[in-house]
Amino acid sequence: MNILLFMTDQQRWDAMGCAGGWVETPNIDRLAAEGARFSNAYSNSPVCVPARVSLATGRYPHNTGVWRNQPHTLPPDSPTWMRAIREAGYSTSVFGKTHLHPHTGDLRDREDLVQAYGLDHVDEIAGPRASARCRSNLTDRWEEAGVYQAYKDDLRDRYATKPWIARPSPLPLELYADVYVGRQASDYLRTYEGTKPWFCWVSFGGPHEPWDAPEPYASRYDPADMPPPVQPPRDEHDRPRGWLDEKLADGGVPFEPGDIPRLRANYAGKVTLIDDQIGEVLRVVEERGELDRTIVAFVSDHGEMNGDHRLLYKQNFLSPAVRVPFIIRPPGGQGVRAGTVDDSLVELMDLGSTLVELAGAREIPGSQARSLAPLLEDPSVAHRPVALSELRREAMVATSGWKLALNRGGEVYLLYDLAADPSEERNVAALPAYGEIEQELRGQLDETLAATS
Repeated sequence: MNILLFMTDQQRWDAMGCAGGWVETPNIDRLAAEGARFSNAYSNSPVCVPARVSLATGRYPHNTGVWRNQPHTLPPDSPTWMRAIREAGYSTSVFGKTHLHPHTGDLRDREDLVQAYGLDHVDEIAGPRASARCRSNLTDRWEEAGVYQAYKDDLRDRYATKPWIARPSPLPLELYADVYVGRQASDYLRTYEGTKPWFCWVSFGGPHEPWDAPEPYASRYDPADMPPPVQPPRDEHDRPRGWLDEKLADGGVPFEPGDIPRLRANYAGKVTLIDDQIGEVLRVVEERGELDRTIVAFVSDHGEMNGDHRLLYKQNFLSPAVRVPFIIRPPGGQGVRAGTVDDSLVELMDLGSTLVELAGAREIPGSQARSLAPLLEDPSVAHRPVALSELRREAMVATSGWKLALNRGGEVYLLYDLAADPSEERNVAALPAYGEIEQELRGQLDETLAATS
């Protein structure tokens, strides 16, 4: 049995045809139709580095000490689920972004580090912004094609003037990073002749900003067809303040009329481009006659605000940033009712534990992740009572109906009734009428932190 993991960077939970419906993703939708989509999945941290470290190790930011995007190198002897899968007899590979070590210098100089994490064949790229200063096989191709300087100049202009401008990349389609990742993975699997079962991690750097989908994807969607943004949270009462309040200060991002629909249309184009690459990789596996004996998973590390609440990027506990797409398709759909939509509370790091169990590997020591394998067979099985996410020494807990967050001082500063207010437009933290539920959720958060520390 093989394992194929598709991972994106900064993809909202609703940026799929099978979820939000405003982006065309027929190949991702196929995986959901043939497997299980977990509709209530949360990132363990709504920012790249801590989310990916938690995913790799099954440990929370309060365990790893990685609370934000910082120059962190995961130690080579860290227990990871990728190494557990390799030790179970798999040939392992990664194409794309890991971000388990700093995006500086030449990524190829640290190939042995990534191999120590459990990945034999490595073709790593940096994220879209870091690729302007960090070398890889991909940037060598850009330089050979004479487009690397144009890429750097385009990024420099965007971030010096209007970072959220939506305009096509100066790169030709065939050299766009997400196309490169998909094609490298396809080529590898097409020619794989090993005797071991394979695990292939296809880790796209998109749809992470900038909003630079290449043509024809830049023109694929009409901005007028994009869903309108959620307005900033209403809250005029006294309550403790936290990181989200800092981001919302001065009214958020100074968008001009039309900016949000345009950037959303471009973002949708980037997602569809990735979906097309996923389709190409799946086609290769089908041509090898192996799809019915391959576990396929699809996740993202965190979401993207895309103008909701007048915010961009991530780094907050609002749903567009902290919720993620999460799909598992067992081999041939075995052990799961095809098209299952499971609303169990799931955390990003549960992916590693799930793949370890399905591969017959040993669970990694110190992991707080929980396998979803039992849920694939019986959706009524209890999984987690709450989902935990952490950022900048703040903590968030979500249940099926509520969300609460503490600031760095341990004060409740966010409280949302997700059933009555799914868009999180009314923060009811510190309102007397919600004191009982606030106390209950605070107790659940404290218990979760104590049990995992």
